Amino acid sequence: MPSAKVNFPISFHIGSTSISLHTVLEAAAFFTGFRYFIYLRKKQGDLYSSSSRISVIIGAIIGALLGSRLVGLLERPYELAQAASPLTYILSNKTVVGGFLGGLAGVELTKKLMGETKASGDLFVFPMILALIIGRLGCFTMGIYEETYGTASSLPWAMDLGDGLKRHPVTLYEIFYLFVTWTALALAKNKLQLRAGALFKLFMILYLAFRLLLDLIKPHYELAAGLSAIQLACAGGLLYYSPYILRPKKLLTIYA
Repeated sequence: MPSAKVNFPISFHIGSTSISLHTVLEAAAFFTGFRYFIYLRKKQGDLYSSSSRISVIIGAIIGALLGSRLVGLLERPYELAQAASPLTYILSNKTVVGGFLGGLAGVELTKKLMGETKASGDLFVFPMILALIIGRLGCFTMGIYEETYGTASSLPWAMDLGDGLKRHPVTLYEIFYLFVTWTALALAKNKLQLRAGALFKLFMILYLAFRLLLDLIKPHYELAAGLSAIQLACAGGLLYYSPYILRPKKLLTIYA
């Protein structure tokens, strides 16, 4: 019996209005991730006061918006010259990696301005993973109509994402990896004596390393050294965290 063909992008109708499932899931990702953050903050407590945490969140949002657009713009810089509205093009292009690294820069700058040295990222880790899983489901519903699809593949699980070619379903790979990462980080949190901030560092290292490799099987513009802007951003992020990659005991409270 032939399998049913999925028509990408996936949408649904309310009356005469067509609504993209991606739009719904993207909104759900932000809402659910933030609500989970509030829940964890109440349950686990916070090293930061409410006013200081709000400042950190604002810094993260501003940094994420700027970083996401910057890396997104560099992904296909030739398209900017062809865009009917350059501003619209810049605002509509965003990347998760750029958002994470930009958010990190925004938080560190905000903390410096506040004179704050305490780690602030651990509370964000699991809410970010949850939001990313939901968001990637939304990306999957777009098929090839968003730049999150894979190269052609003959593997048994390769999928037709809307153009008749069997491709790597890279968004599904990422969702699976995020569940594995969540499990590994939860075990590390419960079993190891981690320093404050170590959970966030571990997440960033694991995610950046994964995206550096995953984007090898995604169509991309080679910005430099055969790598895309996202891969170069991942490499830069891993270089930033290299002291912890080379000496992982620095993440533990028992490290001397």
